[in-house]
Amino acid sequence: MKIKGFTAAAVAAGIRYQDRLDLGLIVSAPPAVTAGVFTTNQVKAAPVVLDMDRLKQGRAQAILVNSGCANACTGENGMEAALLSSKLLSTKLEIEDEMVLVSSTGVIGERLNVTAIQSSMDKLVDGLSETAFEDVAQAIMTTDTVSKTVFQTVTIDDHEIQFMGMAKGAGMIMPNMATMLSFVLTDAQISFPELQQSLRNANAKTFNRITIDGDTSTNDMVIIMANGTASNDWIDEENPKGQQLFQDTLEEVLKELALKIVSDGEGATKSITIRVCGARGENEAELMARTVANSSLVKTAFFGEDANWGRIIAAMGRSGVRFNPERVDIAFGDVLLVKNGLSLGKDVEARATEVLKQKNIALCIDLKDGIGCEEIYTCDFSLDYVKINADYRT
Repeated sequence: MKIKGFTAAAVAAGIRYQDRLDLGLIVSAPPAVTAGVFTTNQVKAAPVVLDMDRLKQGRAQAILVNSGCANACTGENGMEAALLSSKLLSTKLEIEDEMVLVSSTGVIGERLNVTAIQSSMDKLVDGLSETAFEDVAQAIMTTDTVSKTVFQTVTIDDHEIQFMGMAKGAGMIMPNMATMLSFVLTDAQISFPELQQSLRNANAKTFNRITIDGDTSTNDMVIIMANGTASNDWIDEENPKGQQLFQDTLEEVLKELALKIVSDGEGATKSITIRVCGARGENEAELMARTVANSSLVKTAFFGEDANWGRIIAAMGRSGVRFNPERVDIAFGDVLLVKNGLSLGKDVEARATEVLKQKNIALCIDLKDGIGCEEIYTCDFSLDYVKINADYRT
């Protein structure tokens, strides 16, 4: 997997564990137009604060990312560690320090092992390669069981544009945003306002539509770098068609990564799409779908393969969305289980239970009250979710 103008590397620095990749680097040969979206949690890790400030200039050249330590809730020491890590890299790469973005994921409240980063910097930079992006995707994993990458191309103005995306995330996942990191690289030539707007719009329909456990983290970010090496016509305010194609492709990349996160949810055995239609507006449809998706009782019923629709309609009732329960239809896949608020019987429930044995499930709710229709993507709650999070620091 290659993308023009970008190189990557990853090493086992021993930041928290020995002999596992935990320090990654992405570099753009030419400085890249760069945009980002970040966690909405009031508690923000030092890397998030630093990157939000640096991205006001709309350009960057390198991303340094570590796993094992979130560098969050560490006071002045946390910002000093982020700045020192950045300085170590910029000095080695011989670029301006402000062109370096830093990112961390792992345990909150512990100090970042900058000594490990410093001792690994030479090896990291010397290992830069056009084909090491999968290594970086592995280096950012925490409780993930698999690395998550996507590669896609699109033709814009007779030029082939490449996209490469990676993400990590398996728990503490709920927008806006989730315990997740995602880095997207493209060789497109695009102006900053259009890049930032495309990212915001695509993110709203993808990463901000997933939830695993209803928790929002301190470190979440999605960064996109566009280095312009495709030499396409500029995607800017005078090229709305090009921007729409770019945004649509970016949304496809982010959605694929988002669904990979859901399917790799901590202890997950099923991926679930919650679709609410017939609402009075899209916002109400999204709110109801999100409430159902975050219900622990609903999620455990999916794990137990129990078509307990009572839990679903109860969650709908506390969503804050006004609706008439006597008009509601609920279906598992293509099996309509509830019509006009009433069960269609035990035989139908047995067929719905068979649907729940599948790995990918669609739960469809029709309120029959309007044209609003939205989806949220989630997973079930298993016994392993509790075990993983009970032992997270050990």
